[in-house]
Amino acid sequence: MRLRTSIPLVAALVTAATTASAQSACPTGVTYPGASWPSRTQEVATQRAAEIAALEQFAFTLTGEDEERLGIRTDSVVIIHRGAIIYERYARSWTAEQPHYAWSVTKSIMNVLTGIAVSRGYLTIDDSICRWMPFLPMDHCVIKVRNTLEFSTGLDWRETYENASNQESSVLAMLYGEGRTDAARFVASHPFRDAPGTTYMYSSGDTNILSRAVDRAYTAAGEDQDYPWRRLFDPLGITSATLERDATGTPVGSSWWYATPKDMARFGYFLLRDGCWNDARILPERWVADSTAVNPAIRMRRLDADEDDVQGRQFWLNKPIPEQNVTLPWVGVPDDAFAARGHWGQSITVVPSRDVVIVRTADDRVSGLFNFARFVSLALEVAR
Repeated sequence: MRLRTSIPLVAALVTAATTASAQSACPTGVTYPGASWPSRTQEVATQRAAEIAALEQFAFTLTGEDEERLGIRTDSVVIIHRGAIIYERYARSWTAEQPHYAWSVTKSIMNVLTGIAVSRGYLTIDDSICRWMPFLPMDHCVIKVRNTLEFSTGLDWRETYENASNQESSVLAMLYGEGRTDAARFVASHPFRDAPGTTYMYSSGDTNILSRAVDRAYTAAGEDQDYPWRRLFDPLGITSATLERDATGTPVGSSWWYATPKDMARFGYFLLRDGCWNDARILPERWVADSTAVNPAIRMRRLDADEDDVQGRQFWLNKPIPEQNVTLPWVGVPDDAFAARGHWGQSITVVPSRDVVIVRTADDRVSGLFNFARFVSLALEVAR
């Protein structure tokens, strides 16, 4: 059960002192959904019948029996264009009312909770993590909050999933083995592979250190454990969210957020509107822009990265890295597109130049079959 208590005086004073510096103009002429999304699905179904058929043939054609878990296994797609739903479909017994696991989409939720904490003066991205994790050995105090945002802590880590044991996979050990009761402490017990800030490697462990720092920053400011709802979900009208915590009370920010697809779309629309909602600024000015620029560590040296592995700060990007001969990862998709993405095919894709948000939930169990760029391109044709 979520607790509902008033913010103590100390947090109110911090808020008053920092609100002015966090405020800047929000996009003008923008509409926001109320309790439900406006819908233009019938209109678009008539105008874009061929484009919808192409999208559905790609995304919803089931291979074999459902129990075999073969092929592309889409559970839902929701497309928002100019503030209204233009396409919505659910499959394989999923409905609009059911929260769906988000897996690593949760990392982007942690980015936003960090940004809100920064806007309120609770922490800075240049804080040492030891400010919030005083139990760490001194040599770990060189790690900054920004390193956890940018997957550049330099801690030795193995981000492997299926077909690996807890002993082989750092992330499985963290979520289901030794680290399940205190994820951040488990991650921080790993030795250094490189100096912080010098290399990039995708790490659910880095995000859970970020989660501990951010959670303790909110707590130190006098906020209770309801802060994700008070500061983010409730203002956006997200009513279906669950954010699971480990035994220390820290959100498992790498993996364990659940919401309905239409509530996921609210999060994407919030990012599309530069961290504003109903003309009120929630994120600092430039937070979204800075979070969706290629981060410095990945430009320096990418470790164990796929061809399309281009990251900002807990977001996937469609940006080139010329100095590493990395071209646009998502061919045929505008280069301002960015996404929150999670295991088994979850994604919230934002395309500012097209005023579009695309949500997909899924259960893709066979890796390498789903072409993300093709899916986004087909969805954008529906919104053309």
